[in-house]
Amino acid sequence: MSSPHEPLGGTVAVVVGNPKPASRTLAAATYVARELAGREPDVVVDLATLGPALLDWAAPDVAELVAQVGKADLVVAASPTYKGAYTGLLKLFLDRFDGGSGLTGLAVPLLLGGSPAHALAPELTLRPVLTELGATVPGRALYVIDKQHDDPAAYTAWLDATRPVVRAVLGGAA
Repeated sequence: MSSPHEPLGGTVAVVVGNPKPASRTLAAATYVARELAGREPDVVVDLATLGPALLDWAAPDVAELVAQVGKADLVVAASPTYKGAYTGLLKLFLDRFDGGSGLTGLAVPLLLGGSPAHALAPELTLRPVLTELGATVPGRALYVIDKQHDDPAAYTAWLDATRPVVRAVLGGAA
């Protein structure tokens, strides 16, 4: 088994459905990807920066991002919690993937929220969509209180439980 700090092989992607570019959600998702992979993600999709292209199913740039995320070995899919679920922005992006085979690797559902009231939201709303698209979720979904997004302690227990599973499936760098 690889060390928790040895970089993972394969492609690591982050997809963030926060309507605000360069958001706390992006920072949290990138942190999770970096902690799981032992390195920076290969692909970072901040959906807020795509603008109207996200609504254009013929947009080649968006199609390329879908292809890259779809074949990634590890995807962190993140959103703020709105009305107890993930954003429509993330839904627009996920709708582009084929059911059952659109995502081929591991996926981590991550939601940030204002209080513990929606702690089950990533497990109940985002996880089922990711698995329907073909991904394997390597542990429970992750919920982080928004104001704790930059506190490593907010992630420690989840990382301690999930990192060994991710490492067992994906292994370390060659």
